[in-house]
Amino acid sequence: MNAFVLHLQSATQYERIENVLSFVGEDRSGSFGILPGHARMMTVLLFGLARFRVAEQPWEFLAVPSALVYFIDSELYLSTRHYLRDREYTNIAAALDKKLRAEEEALLATKQSISRLEQEMFKRLWKMGRRQGNL
Repeated sequence: MNAFVLHLQSATQYERIENVLSFVGEDRSGSFGILPGHARMMTVLLFGLARFRVAEQPWEFLAVPSALVYFIDSELYLSTRHYLRDREYTNIAAALDKKLRAEEEALLATKQSISRLEQEMFKRLWKMGRRQGNL
């Protein structure tokens, strides 16, 4: 039986999963699947759910805020800030809505704060330039 290795990597977690038969995810072009023997590829998963299947076991689900996927030489590397893994779709879907959306909202708030800080810095620099021009 052909299979591949899945490496799940985040800032605080690492799992190596052997005997993976199939991986299904979604990028900007739509849903895609990876089977053993797939050609080398790289893409970015969208916010949401992906799934994979280990030999003779039920599907497992992954919730990710986004992830880089790289497949080479029968090894699939999935790198993300954070992921949640569960065999029950309802559990992982609820966790996705709760935990990962809260994380994304916090990240958005941080980006907005940085943007406001940049705007204020530009205003002050502009005012300083006007004062120096009047001297």
